[in-house]
Amino acid sequence: MIDAGTVYFVGSGPGDPDLITLRAKKLVETADVIVYSGSLLNPEILKFAKKNAELIDAALIDRERIYEILRDSTKQGKLAIRFHDGDPSLFSTIREQIDKLERDQLHCKVVPGITALLAAASELNTELTLPGITQTIIITRAESRTPVPERERIAELGKHGATIAFYLSIHLISEIVNELLSGGVYNTKTPAVVVFRATWKDQIIVRGELGNIVSQTRKAKITKTAIVIVGDALAPRKYEFSKVYDPKFTHGFRKASN
Repeated sequence: MIDAGTVYFVGSGPGDPDLITLRAKKLVETADVIVYSGSLLNPEILKFAKKNAELIDAALIDRERIYEILRDSTKQGKLAIRFHDGDPSLFSTIREQIDKLERDQLHCKVVPGITALLAAASELNTELTLPGITQTIIITRAESRTPVPERERIAELGKHGATIAFYLSIHLISEIVNELLSGGVYNTKTPAVVVFRATWKDQIIVRGELGNIVSQTRKAKITKTAIVIVGDALAPRKYEFSKVYDPKFTHGFRKASN
């Protein structure tokens, strides 16, 4: 049930309007006020909004104004949503908004969406965790104006040899490659992929290795709105089959066959 006294932080998914969740679509269709991420969200998804909904591009205002709009609209009995690209739990700044709204005694609710990494993986027809290769995914960003803790330096994260995904960092791809290689686990032959606007109509996929992904990305003229994924799971030479579906493996739902 939708509560007009609740501020909703809603994930729009990766871009394809068909990949928005049913709950998110219902909220967009019902909302009186929609503060959306204009620089990243596919505008086609806003077509779900009702005709008299107030649409406000968050890219044009600061955090205090966003907070005021969400607060005041909700207190006036309007249904207000903060509409994020992807999933609100990743790189979305919702924490700073929710904390202030809750201090105003306003209830907040997060509605998840498909994030760019999972959308990119689906477009690649790949599995990011493979037995015998890695069972770990690291999601991070390269350091620029937003600092990164020393323990999370790219070279340090690269030492795990896991599948690693970089958000908001395509403009720093050269630095990413250099740091990954300095960690000593990845090498120039380690598979790397850049996906520009995963699931959008103008999607671009650049496949390569750490040794050539920088030049290939520059050749494709990709400078923003892309995710970088690195790791052997992207192009495995050899991997182990799952134990769960092994005919000789017994578990709580199936006995091994002879």
